Amino acid sequence: MPDVQPLVSEFVLKLKRRKVEGSHAVARQTAELLRSVVSQHRMGSTNQAAALADAVRGVGEQLIAANPIELAVGNIVRRVLHIIKEEDISSTAVGIEGLSVTAESDDEYDSGNDDHPTLSAAVLAAHARNALRAPSLQTLLEDIPVSTALSRSASSAGDSDGKSGDKSSKARKLKHDVIAAIGDLIDEIDTCYDQISEQAVEHIHQNEVILTLGRSRTVKEFLYAAKEKKRYFRVFVAEGAPRYQGHVLAKELVEKGVQTTVITDSAVFAMISRVNMVIVGAHAIMANGGVIAPVGMNMVALAAQRHAVPFVVVAGSHKLCPLYPHNPEVLLNELKSPSDLLDFGEFSNCMNFSTQDGTPLLNVVNPTFDYVPPKLVSLFITDTGGHSPSYMYRLIAEYYSADDLVVRRKSTSS
Repeated sequence: MPDVQPLVSEFVLKLKRRKVEGSHAVARQTAELLRSVVSQHRMGSTNQAAALADAVRGVGEQLIAANPIELAVGNIVRRVLHIIKEEDISSTAVGIEGLSVTAESDDEYDSGNDDHPTLSAAVLAAHARNALRAPSLQTLLEDIPVSTALSRSASSAGDSDGKSGDKSSKARKLKHDVIAAIGDLIDEIDTCYDQISEQAVEHIHQNEVILTLGRSRTVKEFLYAAKEKKRYFRVFVAEGAPRYQGHVLAKELVEKGVQTTVITDSAVFAMISRVNMVIVGAHAIMANGGVIAPVGMNMVALAAQRHAVPFVVVAGSHKLCPLYPHNPEVLLNELKSPSDLLDFGEFSNCMNFSTQDGTPLLNVVNPTFDYVPPKLVSLFITDTGGHSPSYMYRLIAEYYSADDLVVRRKSTSS
């Protein structure tokens, strides 16, 4: 794929340098790149779907390795692989739709009552074997007119040309259908905020108090939609230290006329008794219904469970991951710079202190994500509706194939 490789290399570099922020942007750009890969792929005469899937796996393997923590990349790669399989099965089903094959029957009524007799599977198989079999000596010695032999030969050649044309047409149709399906996937990613926001009035009621943590665009659009429907509610925003994204969300909500209160993360347990519902976003939703979310979210979920407050997660379907947290392909966390927590100038006099074996006395750990087990989640709201944690594995099964969980290009050596 000489035309696509520069695009792949450029996107891989962006992922490595964390130049693409947010699962939504990552998912959309991944889908667009894979659509280009499919478009530029040269379809062979045999195993078109397998070759196309292998090309997508090769690119997907590079993208996933570039940023393993961004699970949306692998989700989109697996979605495209599933699309290829579905479209291949669909085209095959359409190809045999008009072929009438029945089991052999001794019923005389069946054999003499149809204007268009159906062929049994045994007859079709025998016909296929005879068409491919070389003429026997007995056939050559039989008194067969030359014109008949030439007619059979010409008919056989015509059938061969027709089959070649059918394969080429099928390959073009497969590519076209896959590209169209990826386009639908991109549209699904683009409209996920609107689809989720439409459900806001079903879950946010008058005079409720809602708590959230950090800054999630999905949560923001969800609250905006409820406000536009003339629902009056209050929002407690935990600031989301150490990056304090909650401050940004609080400002955005106030600009929309939502009554907002900023609290520290450590005050969540103190304020949770006043809250009617917790609504948060997610980095990824795992196959078991667990959630990878911004750091501090597990504390919020525990507080909600302790006070019997519903804990609701809103996320687009591109964040549904078919892997489990214990899978080796899942990188659950990433450590950010210690400078988010400490000012090196202020603590510079502590940096030289160490134990006798040279181990520093001061260490700084700044994780990015938390894991929230499914037992702490009350409801998932996706662009397909509301779902309980126990239902997520069935929803994920509709989007992914079981044999695509590990994205690795198949070896061509034999």
